[in-house]
Amino acid sequence: MTNPDAFCAICGHDQFEHTPVLWPELTSEWELTPDEAAYLDVQQGTKCRRCGSNVRSQALARAILVAAGATGTLEAHVSAGGGNTTSVLELNEAGTLSPWLSRLAGYRFAAFPEHDMQQLSFGDALFDLVVHSDTLEHVPDRRRALAECRRVLAPDGALVFTVPVVVGRLTRSRAGRPASYHGHPGCRQEDYLVHTEFGADVWTDVLAAGFVSCEAVAYRFPAGLAFICRPRQAAR
Repeated sequence: MTNPDAFCAICGHDQFEHTPVLWPELTSEWELTPDEAAYLDVQQGTKCRRCGSNVRSQALARAILVAAGATGTLEAHVSAGGGNTTSVLELNEAGTLSPWLSRLAGYRFAAFPEHDMQQLSFGDALFDLVVHSDTLEHVPDRRRALAECRRVLAPDGALVFTVPVVVGRLTRSRAGRPASYHGHPGCRQEDYLVHTEFGADVWTDVLAAGFVSCEAVAYRFPAGLAFICRPRQAAR
């Protein structure tokens, strides 16, 4: 049986390369074990040689396909018109998926932090798909941001997102801890400040925000995890 993790979920290529991206100060701030640091480094630093997308983006692409009931690659899905997806909101750059998402009908983009995820300026029930990637950890009130994503979703829509997940522990706030920033060593931009370190209980924030389900989708587990959140149960 072919291993689907051996192929890029975006373009279908089967060649990858890895460049280390984590740095010692960050792994120390997050108190990561060597194994945890290794798979989080794969999440960010292992990329498809053809399209340049990393494992995080590929997990996100796979989750978008699952949410749409589609198979194959994101490239093929978009080329076919995206199925029943007629309106898409991308909050911040969703990994490297913008070139593909922007080809879907009804596409809208809202940059973070210029656009406050805790108080979206869009009306209710406007979008079939809301997507964001490794942004929620930088939002002060993560549950409020998730509730806003739910508000702007159509009843049969889906939120698909990623966050860095340390799978062997629970989510914790960085309140009261030394400031920690993503991006690069020495970065002190406020939109890169980490408010939340996510663990295996990501789903509890999703349900607390009013969604009725949270499905985890893996790509090269535990390095790649994405989540599909639905505002109501799908019809049977």
